[in-house]
Amino acid sequence: MAKPRSYGLLCPIARGLDRIGDRWTLLILRDLLAGPARFTDLQKGLTGIAANLLTDRLAKLLADGLVAKVEGAHGAMLYELTDRGAATRDIIFELAIFGAGFDPEGDIVAPGNLRTVAVTLGTACQRVVTAAYDFEAAIVINGEQMTLKARNGRAEMLYRASTAPDVSLETSYDALLKVSEGELDLTAFVTDRCLVNVRTPGKDTEMFALLTSAIGEFSG
Repeated sequence: MAKPRSYGLLCPIARGLDRIGDRWTLLILRDLLAGPARFTDLQKGLTGIAANLLTDRLAKLLADGLVAKVEGAHGAMLYELTDRGAATRDIIFELAIFGAGFDPEGDIVAPGNLRTVAVTLGTACQRVVTAAYDFEAAIVINGEQMTLKARNGRAEMLYRASTAPDVSLETSYDALLKVSEGELDLTAFVTDRCLVNVRTPGKDTEMFALLTSAIGEFSG
């Protein structure tokens, strides 16, 4: 691991940036907020990062106690966030809101996977969820499977397939991005840009009610 550079300041903001301010670090944390991942999963999602740089960033996150290594199914080594690492969720969500106010610059590169959707939409759902919601939804965006759960006043969205969904929703990343940024009417999104399959009656209504409230979080 390369010797880390530090601001060397007492300011807690500077100390925070000493841990998460390097290039790619916040994006690694972003992707791990969607659930544990293998090294290759992270590299695929972080389009453009070199393997040696990802290794260096992960080593620093491990040393700082923000990320841990765990053994997954079939002995695969996974990276997952510690409680301290997971505490960056609101920071990353607010940064997403801030960044959405700027036009993209240069050549636009699509993300290698859509873990970012699970993080931002899941955080927005958590901010507005109430105990009235009780469902599990399979969310499929551009063919990538995610799970949205809302139970006991908590909501989470993970980058993995749902095992027992009450309802499923299939849409595109483009449509979801447009509706979250106010370029697509929510009614048009639901009627024209989504494919819905209901297994438990009424749970589609719950899902769309939560998503509608969550999308409002993106506009402040």
